[in-house]
Amino acid sequence: MESKRFIYYEEGELFVGWLEEYPDYRTQGETMDELKKNLQDIYSELTSGKIPCVHKVGELSVA
Repeated sequence: MESKRFIYYEEGELFVGWLEEYPDYRTQGETMDELKKNLQDIYSELTSGKIPCVHKVGELSVA
């Protein structure tokens, strides 16, 4: 099983988070488990090829 890093914070009663690789696509959940499930759903949608112009984060080495 592949793993993906995510960033999250608590806002009131909710956990808000996004996948590190896709910072423009956020979701939320009432529990950490719900947030993780929603992040898995977003990942599936973003990598399905059905959503055009998906923004990603890359890394560049500079001298």
